[in-house]
Amino acid sequence: MKNFMAYALVAALLTACSGEGPSPEAASTAVPKSTAVQVPAKPDATDLQERLAAVLAAQPEEVAARYPWRHPGETLAFFGIEPGMTVVEVLPGGGWYTRLLLPYLGEAGHLIGADYPIALYRNFNFMTDEALAKKEDWAATWPAQAAAWASNPGPKLSAFALNSLPDAMHGTADAVLFIRAFHNMARFADKGDFVGRALADAYAVLKPGGTVGVVQHRAPADATDDWADGSRGYLKQDWLIQRIEDAGFELVATSEINANPADQPGEEDIVWRLAPSFATSQDDPGRREELAAIGESDRMTLKFIKPEA
Repeated sequence: MKNFMAYALVAALLTACSGEGPSPEAASTAVPKSTAVQVPAKPDATDLQERLAAVLAAQPEEVAARYPWRHPGETLAFFGIEPGMTVVEVLPGGGWYTRLLLPYLGEAGHLIGADYPIALYRNFNFMTDEALAKKEDWAATWPAQAAAWASNPGPKLSAFALNSLPDAMHGTADAVLFIRAFHNMARFADKGDFVGRALADAYAVLKPGGTVGVVQHRAPADATDDWADGSRGYLKQDWLIQRIEDAGFELVATSEINANPADQPGEEDIVWRLAPSFATSQDDPGRREELAAIGESDRMTLKFIKPEA
């Protein structure tokens, strides 16, 4: 069954992609070299499609189960991510996207993890002193953790906490990916401009012409601003576009790749009621079944560039 799913995924992706607490010091490690095939300096479109499809097909079933909702192949192609790039992944968390980026970027690439600053984490009531202490060391420990996720030699790995971007990283990245990362920064706006400072880091780390790729839970357009403040996981698309443009970026494309019209949250709903969290239906199998039928959240997918000059 798994092989059938893998072959089907490769065929589908080839079709879909045819158009398309923090330490101020950065920690870095490289996955050991071996006999992996070197990536061509300028792979053509077919090479990219086949490589990305192969990466997706090789993932375990629990990862592939999220493909119908997260569309990672189409999303990475839309953002223009290619092997050999230097990519910043904001809030890599448990590494769902990291595990895809590691083999796709390959040995010639560089993957940089960027976590929330400690100042933001202190606002979560579930963060214990022990958890905060671990976050203080995150930039030093994440590269080794990510290296352990690589089944083959992968890219160089580095990390930093937002608001603590090392000077040496300025102007080095080809892309910064904010995958479901903005809502927690927005929800604590009264504690600091976490969105603005994260975007300032993105602007600084990118090369001229570099890409900012955004996937974010999308609030209904008619939701109240108070409801769509990030505390329920959702943000308004127009609001987020304006914030990113205000930071100096240019919107170049939007996509409905990750749209889900079945997600119609009401004023009492939170995004975590849906898969994979099911936070509000742990003790109600019937309700959980109803929510599972909706799938994951409705999401905006946005592509910006840092101007060349």
